[in-house]
Amino acid sequence: MRWRGNLFLLLAAFIWGTTFVAQQVGMDRLGPFTYAAARYFLGMVSLAVVWYGYRSVRQAAQRAGSYRSGWRAGMGAGLIMFCASSLQQFGMQYTSVGKASFITCLYLIFVPLGGVFLKQHIRRENWAGAVLALLGLYFLCVRESWSLGYGDGLILLCAFFWTMHILFIGAYAALVDVIELSLAQVCVTFAGSAAAALIWESFAWADLWHAALPIFYAGVLSTGVAFTLQIVGQKYAEPAPAAVLMSLESVFGALAGWVVLGERLQPIEVFGCVLMAAGMLVTQLGGFLRKKKA
Repeated sequence: MRWRGNLFLLLAAFIWGTTFVAQQVGMDRLGPFTYAAARYFLGMVSLAVVWYGYRSVRQAAQRAGSYRSGWRAGMGAGLIMFCASSLQQFGMQYTSVGKASFITCLYLIFVPLGGVFLKQHIRRENWAGAVLALLGLYFLCVRESWSLGYGDGLILLCAFFWTMHILFIGAYAALVDVIELSLAQVCVTFAGSAAAALIWESFAWADLWHAALPIFYAGVLSTGVAFTLQIVGQKYAEPAPAAVLMSLESVFGALAGWVVLGERLQPIEVFGCVLMAAGMLVTQLGGFLRKKKA
């Protein structure tokens, strides 16, 4: 089942990566919290439909005594996700996209470290894959001189929250109803984003209509589908290799910018993509070799 979990995480990374295009287009006229509230609202609606559609499966599990509610765990995941998303959105106003992408994906290192503190066994290929992916991410994203400013500090704090989110999901995904977990975390993030938008931002309905297509893509696919794929995928994948797979969103984002927006990839950026792909392969190689020996 591990290959299925890896496939789900890879698909989630692809959706998140291509969503960068939707975010860039959709935020032309909208504030970050308004855009987030709109996308998480659509994600909430789409997941609610899925949750209702699986009611017979859930009822069967309740009769069999194997049902475990995901609402409480989902609320905890939602609080973490809202903090991570908000810090990232706010911090990006004071730093470049490249540096923000690199600092955010420092969870590649933080997740294995967090696993050590949680007494999880982190294999050598996980460390090697994380280092390769982190180097690749640097070549892909950081194109200017390095310095740590106010916005960078907020993004760094955001990376800690994404680390907490990955570890939190890894701890609960195999124990509770994954659809309820996903729906609950999106509901909490929507509520927080909507409240922040009402307090600090204003918008016109025409601006929302103008951004309808990118909001739909980010809301239904990125929020509704991809976060559910993450939760299902982490039922079968360990947190450290899961983090490497999910970090490939940066590669897919760069490729989507090149294909859709005409953004050119420099040779050093292509090299970064290759290193990240190598990191993904290294994390999976150890498990494949152990299975082959067995």
